[in-house]
Amino acid sequence: MVTRKERKALEDKVEAPERSPLLGSARKVLLAGIGAVALAQDQAEDFVNRLVARGEIAAADGRKLLREVAERRKKGAKKVEGGLDKRVEEVLDRMNIPTKAEIEALGDKISELATKIDELKQA
Repeated sequence: MVTRKERKALEDKVEAPERSPLLGSARKVLLAGIGAVALAQDQAEDFVNRLVARGEIAAADGRKLLREVAERRKKGAKKVEGGLDKRVEEVLDRMNIPTKAEIEALGDKISELATKIDELKQA
């Protein structure tokens, strides 16, 4: 389960200065998702606590149920994350925005060329 402290840390990471409208929109969607997950988690905990208080389920069963819900949520989040990564890559590709790996490869080539130029100057 995501604790309030972890949730706050995620929100703080996301709330960096906006660099582009696309990032601003992505930030808003991410924050909305975090809020929805937090709300659902809080409501699930409240519901289970009420069931335990009324004696409809045992406290141990309530904890087990909450663990199972958290596990299912984590599995679902991993699926969504994988699909989201793929979609972001497709959008960046359509916009002709280079990936980090492509930029690093260009940096390496520039370094090699600079070394060769220095060698030619000395020769």
